[in-house]
Amino acid sequence: MIMSYGEWMIFLGSVLFLASSGQGQECTTIIKNMEYSCSGRNLTQIPSSLPFTVMSLDFSFNFLSSLHKCAFPVLVNLQVLDLTRCQIKHIENDTFYNVKNLTTLILTGNPITYFGPGCLNSLHNLQRLVLVDVGLSSLQLQINNLTKLQELRVGTNNIQSMSLPSFMSTFKEFSLLDLHANNISIIKTDDTVLLREIGRNMTLILSRNQLLHIEPGAFKDIYLKEFHILSSFVSLNAQKECLEALTGLSVDKLFLGSYRMQWKVKVSNGSYLDGLCSIHFNEIYFVQKEFSDSEMHLFRCMINATKITVKSGYIKSMKYIRFHRLKELYLGPTLLSAVPLISHIPSLEKLVVRNNMPMNFYGISDLPLLKFVDLSGNFLILKDCCSQFFQRTPNIHYMNLSRNSEIGIADKPFSGLDLLEVLDLHHTKLVLVFYFGFLHGLKYLKYLDISYTSITVTRQMIFQDLNNLTVLKMAGNSFHGDALSYLLQNLTGLNVLDISHCGIEEISRRSFIGTQKIRYLYLSQNKLMILDFLALPNLKQLTSLYVDKNSITSIPLHVLQKLPTNLSEFDLSSNPIDCSCSQTDFIWWIIQNQNVLKQPENIVCKTTDFRAKDFDIHSCVHKKRLTIVVSVCFVTVVVLLSFLVYRFPVYLQYCWILLRGYRSPGQQECSYDAFVIFSSYDEVWVMNELMENLENGVPPIQLCLHMRDFQAGKSIASNIIDEGIMGSRKIIVVVSQHFIDSAWCRFEFELAQSRFIMERNANIIIIILEDVEERKTKKVFGLHKHLKKNTYLKWSRDPLSNMRFWIRLRKAIFATNQ
Repeated sequence: MIMSYGEWMIFLGSVLFLASSGQGQECTTIIKNMEYSCSGRNLTQIPSSLPFTVMSLDFSFNFLSSLHKCAFPVLVNLQVLDLTRCQIKHIENDTFYNVKNLTTLILTGNPITYFGPGCLNSLHNLQRLVLVDVGLSSLQLQINNLTKLQELRVGTNNIQSMSLPSFMSTFKEFSLLDLHANNISIIKTDDTVLLREIGRNMTLILSRNQLLHIEPGAFKDIYLKEFHILSSFVSLNAQKECLEALTGLSVDKLFLGSYRMQWKVKVSNGSYLDGLCSIHFNEIYFVQKEFSDSEMHLFRCMINATKITVKSGYIKSMKYIRFHRLKELYLGPTLLSAVPLISHIPSLEKLVVRNNMPMNFYGISDLPLLKFVDLSGNFLILKDCCSQFFQRTPNIHYMNLSRNSEIGIADKPFSGLDLLEVLDLHHTKLVLVFYFGFLHGLKYLKYLDISYTSITVTRQMIFQDLNNLTVLKMAGNSFHGDALSYLLQNLTGLNVLDISHCGIEEISRRSFIGTQKIRYLYLSQNKLMILDFLALPNLKQLTSLYVDKNSITSIPLHVLQKLPTNLSEFDLSSNPIDCSCSQTDFIWWIIQNQNVLKQPENIVCKTTDFRAKDFDIHSCVHKKRLTIVVSVCFVTVVVLLSFLVYRFPVYLQYCWILLRGYRSPGQQECSYDAFVIFSSYDEVWVMNELMENLENGVPPIQLCLHMRDFQAGKSIASNIIDEGIMGSRKIIVVVSQHFIDSAWCRFEFELAQSRFIMERNANIIIIILEDVEERKTKKVFGLHKHLKKNTYLKWSRDPLSNMRFWIRLRKAIFATNQ
């Protein structure tokens, strides 16, 4: 059958899809050219694109059904290969020839049904072999060439005997055999022969097997570094017998009890652990699930231990036991109602009791080497702490009484505990009877944690003699007034200060005087609004500052410029940042210092949900420029108007009147027919000729003359405008040589012209009283131009001419404005 072009394309696409599925996705580079992860990529072969220099390859959770010599490319530097759960079933001879320098091979979770006899022969450098959950039924593996093997992990298989191949006696570096979760029920003497030959550095893990019987003497003269037998016995009786059969075993660390906490089991015999007395061990880690109504002798066979750790248990009481070599005692959650009365153990160095239940504490004593005490989380209520509870324990360096109920601090509470270096009291209510110098005498104290102790810090609370204190944590308390200004004065060596969540609203500039060594400052969850104290030279060593969850809206530029130069971590998150154009310097600093700021994505604007770093600063620049331009223009206009008002007040007043009149001319009523502008030197002509002919003529014309009609007490300029120009229908200008020379005449004429310009009509009537040179008329602004464009009257002493003069003048005065 011949396929069409379309069918060929579909076929080719299918082939490419299958090919790409086989190759899978690209591997992830962990360390370039050295470490790669191809985990869970649906790969069916090792990618050929891997560099030959690769040293570690995680190929877990892929598909390699069988392994053969060509399964791996030549990777001579490969040391770690993880093939966990790759569905491998067959491993043929010389499979790992191309990766023969492996030191770690992990085959966990593969359903392997066939191991080629020589499949591992090439791995001469292999140190760690993991065959967990691969279906093994025996330890008789063909690994005789793996002479450098150190760890063999074969847990979660079906192995029934712990007998190792005899050739492993030559494995001088072999140190760990993990047989957890197999089906080993019986251990015979022959099964442990090889353990005797290997030496003292061996770790044996038999946890979660079903041990029923151990042949007596099977572990005699065997030395183990660690021995794990957690949940390894079918019953308590089997456990008792098997422990007794371990006679002669020496082990450094013994792990015994339940693999994980299960339902408790009641026992009738409280001596079920007596078999431990036949085992010599230094350290024991015990997880107890058994309980009894009678007394349980849990520690009777542990008197020679150097370290006892009870992770959890059902201990109700603990009688005094004289431990011979005990250095460390750890008691996890138990049923104890009181901290055991531990005393007269000269070797004890560390004591940890964490019950997580209410307990009583009556004290410990006579422990001369005790250095570490941890009684945290026991809901203790202590009165008059602390010297009376720790008598004759002069070497305590570490004391943790945190997460208890209440501790009352008496006078000189740490007398006799002068070597304390660490004191932790956080989340414990403190009742301070004496504030002043309550830590007096602790000159070696380096770490103090009194966070969330319900104390109110006042001026009387002063830290004296704490010159070596480097860490002070006081979060979750309260400060009265300016107590912080005095609190830190003597702490010259302070390196870390935590006063978060203390309701602090302001920090004065004197608070950090003398604390030049502070590097870490925690001020989170307070009510701070300003950070001016950061500009002080006392904080120049600061490297980390946390002021998140305060009320900070901005930081001034002068503070930002003086921030400590070593500051590498600054947490400003969850503050109501003011994202406005008035804070461009601060916003720009946030944008430029993202590498210093912690959680910069949580530094958001208070009025929006936008991040501060997303604020558009450029728009502010444009707005600022526009504001400057508008401001300059406004100031210029104001200055100009001020100058005009000062220099030309009359002109401005007249312009205002003209504008008002021009807008509503119909509302203006005139008192005079004409206002006469003339020089006082021409007053005789005005009085004898002009006034006589106009006012006494028929009909009479009412003139406005300044010497007669101007209102007394009123400014001349106001009279000219109000009475003369605005109060008259017409303006008569008497031009003469004296008129040209008069400043007031020129001023009156300029005002008259303003009205002429505004109203666009012939209100001005010019009378040429005497001839004036043309060049002189130019001295009066607008006069020369007016004479050129408008008709004027000229006075003559000829009677006939004078008659025509008065007729024309009257006609001009009575003429309607056009």
